[in-house]
Amino acid sequence: MKTEKITCNACLAHAEKDVRFEAREIEHGENEVLVKVSSGGICGSDIHYYQHGRAGMSVLKHPMVIGHEFVGVISKVPANSQLKVGQTVAVNPSCPCNQCEMCLSGHQNLCSSMRFMGSAQFNPHVNGGFSEYVVVKPEQCIPYDSTIPANVMAFSEPLAVAIHAVKVAGQLTGKRVLVIGAGPIGCLILAAARSAGASELVASDLSPRCLDLARQMGATATMNPLDEQQVAHYQQNRGYFDVVFEASGAQAAVASTVDFTRPAGTVVQVGMGASPVNWPVSSMLVKEISWAGSFRFISEFETAVRWLEDGRVDPRPLISAEFPPQQIEEALITATDKNVSAKVLIRFD
Repeated sequence: MKTEKITCNACLAHAEKDVRFEAREIEHGENEVLVKVSSGGICGSDIHYYQHGRAGMSVLKHPMVIGHEFVGVISKVPANSQLKVGQTVAVNPSCPCNQCEMCLSGHQNLCSSMRFMGSAQFNPHVNGGFSEYVVVKPEQCIPYDSTIPANVMAFSEPLAVAIHAVKVAGQLTGKRVLVIGAGPIGCLILAAARSAGASELVASDLSPRCLDLARQMGATATMNPLDEQQVAHYQQNRGYFDVVFEASGAQAAVASTVDFTRPAGTVVQVGMGASPVNWPVSSMLVKEISWAGSFRFISEFETAVRWLEDGRVDPRPLISAEFPPQQIEEALITATDKNVSAKVLIRFD
């Protein structure tokens, strides 16, 4: 296969507290797409790679380009591709094998060989999208209307996570929904659940700033979990909510889901926090609560692009700051401070 090498600058995590915007060489094959990156969002995993040199069990063993929430403009395409140079595209960071049992059964998000951009799970690592240029497969590129701002479309990946969680929950029309954890994912779940027809949307968080954002993103009411009166109201009669989305991962929050959920209701676990946790199994059993995990997304990525494109979801209240890639360390430090930040973006154009 004919290839071409180019040099560009990228945000590379070398180790704990060591991230640099520096030159790297990338190779572009004739069957691949070269994308000039416009904008990208910092995710919790990016923060973990900066803070600890690892994200969960994925440990940095060599420098890796971070970032998996990004959009850009096509610079080069394969011959006879339906994609066109100059198209604006959201890039799906998922690269499943499409050959294993999970992939063939429609669960590509559970592929054990998944090459997810900006992940150190495998060695060599899979570079991410915080780079002036990236090389991706044609099927990863979802074109969108170029009049939509790049900083809006950069939410395609986290919104896909939220839409997948809503899909896992099942029919939400007319349902009473609680979202625990009003960070970016929790707020996007609120927006997705509203679009899916939920009649009542309550957000729970310790942060007044996060609860304000939740209201802007569709919450009909908010709750501070330290407010005993509010908590008692929503736990009376064996639980108030038809569906509870747990998006914080905090141990106490995970344990609280059962008391908030009505008998025969559903809990969807989205937050990836401390593990293991103490969970009230007996209460869950006698109330016949369905408990389900939600991990990443499948076809929901394109759905997210379309919802952002047509304005069904407006993520702009969640944008806390935008930095040039030369200030990647400052951007990561800002994103780490949850007292001031929801979503911090890296702007390349």
